[in-house]
Amino acid sequence: MFSHIMIGSNDIARSKKFYDALFTAMGAQPATPDARGRLAYSHNGGRFMVTTPIDGKPANNANGGTIGFAMSSTDQAKAWHAAGVANGGTSIEDPPGVRPNGAFLAYLRDPDGHKLVGVARP
Repeated sequence: MFSHIMIGSNDIARSKKFYDALFTAMGAQPATPDARGRLAYSHNGGRFMVTTPIDGKPANNANGGTIGFAMSSTDQAKAWHAAGVANGGTSIEDPPGVRPNGAFLAYLRDPDGHKLVGVARP
């Protein structure tokens, strides 16, 4: 359905540190900035990108929006969450764990405030 997801950042170097840690925890490679300074991560056929806003205004997060990342296991979701917290992210909502629907969820906010979740389904 999607070709990619792109989010804004107010500090690409800070975002690179954060997202490199998250994607490495998922088994992907760190990003290499392109000629415009944008970061691109590829994993399991998906593409996730980070950029400074083209309009020159500050980046902001989507209130009510969440970006979910598929995890291969609860251990991977825990490692992903720990990598995010260790690299400038904030653990939010309930601690990582199994929810009533049976999925293991680990919620974070990235350094720019974007809401992320690592999801491992049984």
